[in-house]
Amino acid sequence: MASVESASPLRLCANEPSPGPSSSIAYVGDLHLIGGAPLMLALQETIDCVARSSAPALVTGETGVGKEFVARAIHARSTRSLRPFVAVNTSAIPEQLLETEIFGHARGGFTGAVNARRGLLTEADGGTMLLDEIGDMPLGLQAKLLRVLQFGDVRPVGSDRDHHVDVRIIASTHRNLPALIKEGRFREDLYFRLDVLRVPVPPLRDRREDIPSLAAHFLTQACKRAPASPVRTIRPAALRVLTERSWPGNVRELAACIERAVVFGTDETMAPSQLSVEGNEPPSTWPFSSQSPWTLLQVTRAYAQWTLAQTGGDKQRAAEIMGVDPSTVYRWLRKRPQA
Repeated sequence: MASVESASPLRLCANEPSPGPSSSIAYVGDLHLIGGAPLMLALQETIDCVARSSAPALVTGETGVGKEFVARAIHARSTRSLRPFVAVNTSAIPEQLLETEIFGHARGGFTGAVNARRGLLTEADGGTMLLDEIGDMPLGLQAKLLRVLQFGDVRPVGSDRDHHVDVRIIASTHRNLPALIKEGRFREDLYFRLDVLRVPVPPLRDRREDIPSLAAHFLTQACKRAPASPVRTIRPAALRVLTERSWPGNVRELAACIERAVVFGTDETMAPSQLSVEGNEPPSTWPFSSQSPWTLLQVTRAYAQWTLAQTGGDKQRAAEIMGVDPSTVYRWLRKRPQA
């Protein structure tokens, strides 16, 4: 992997050249996982194995680790790759709309249903369907989904007939499903139907050696979207900052950080000062200088991130140092300061 202490800057934005001879890009179908960390190589092997089957799969991992990307990679490597891949975020759509979105509806099935609709399960027939954030799916729909998993039967809203579909179901979640089962918010029978082939996706803090390769990729992509930006390279000091951060938002947060640095950059070389995690994020050192009075949330979030950086991303240890519960650390990192 490219050394973060290298005397020369990381130059990446020219037709996406290789990040370096010792970096590894693991290709998965038409998609590729970037990085050669042991955890990523293990994930590639898991994807290859899961792609051989049509059994339900459950992709788990923190927010921002790339669960949908992994699901798409499984589909791309499978015998269903020439058939549709359909994804739906079950937490982003109200329950009634989500039911018709997934299962479809018959003409006249409810007020306003002028025409029949096939539904995403039918559109995905022969292919793969990703149910993103399955932990947020309403209980009523969980029961209908269970029948699809058991028999392949789909009944559109307002219809009195089932029809059969051949769809490989992949579900993803950042939630603790067994905990939701104990709270009565997730069906245990559905969990066992989905958790046939488990695919855990590691957080970015557990594969820091891949950050230079990821930074290279995101820099190239950001330059394509902002061709007028002068930014073309990353200074070794900036790369060191990137590899030392805890990245609670994982790969998605890293991508956003690089995107901002490219869009607002005024120099050819990206410097550490350009790598703010958010527009109103405090500097990464503690104590830090104040340009204007900060809210308590900004201070606590900055303190949590700084402490996490010192513990290598260990939230339990960080909570002990700060004298708070781990849940408090998660809450501080989740909340966004108001602009």
